Amino acid sequence: MTEETPGFDEKPDVPSGATSDDAEPKTAPSSEGAAPAGDAAAAQVAGLTAQLDQVRTALGERTADLQRLQAEYQNYRRRVERDRIAVKEVAIASLLTELLPVLDNIARARDHGELVGGFKSVAESLESVAAKMGLQQFGKEGEPFDPTIHEALMHSYAPDVTETTCVAILQPGYKFGERNLRPARVAVAEPQPGATPAGGNSESADTVDGKESGGPEEG
Repeated sequence: MTEETPGFDEKPDVPSGATSDDAEPKTAPSSEGAAPAGDAAAAQVAGLTAQLDQVRTALGERTADLQRLQAEYQNYRRRVERDRIAVKEVAIASLLTELLPVLDNIARARDHGELVGGFKSVAESLESVAAKMGLQQFGKEGEPFDPTIHEALMHSYAPDVTETTCVAILQPGYKFGERNLRPARVAVAEPQPGATPAGGNSESADTVDGKESGGPEEG
């Protein structure tokens, strides 16, 4: 009797009541692996959002610092420019103040008819340069006396003035911009003590006339 060797076509023994499908294990998809992957993605998004918020906060702080620094720089530039202009004005005012006696001598020479020849040309050039630098002369006869810009050297009374008035300019005043380099030295006149203001005579006369001629006589 010959023994037969089982071939590859033969199936292993299967317990009774079981099918061949039950014998082979099946790999079912597992949902446990998908859940951790979703949580990791959510955690990564949350981390990126937090980093973005930090970057935005830092950017806002740096922007505020830059704006503050720019404002401080602009204020510094304006302050330096203002100081530069002030120093320049002080230097020019000091120079013009030193030139005032020279200008007075030129004015006296002109009044005496001595401003002639080359001296006249030099004097006029000096006056022109001083004017270009901003020197301004002030003080006129007939203007009201102002103690802030006038210096009274002579005083008198006059019947034809109604207030303290500059009647003569003894020495002109000079200013540079808003700076008064020297007050105008003047002679002033005031109204006569007890003088009736203009227009007062007619009013008093009308009153007197009204009393003398007012109404019919009694009796």
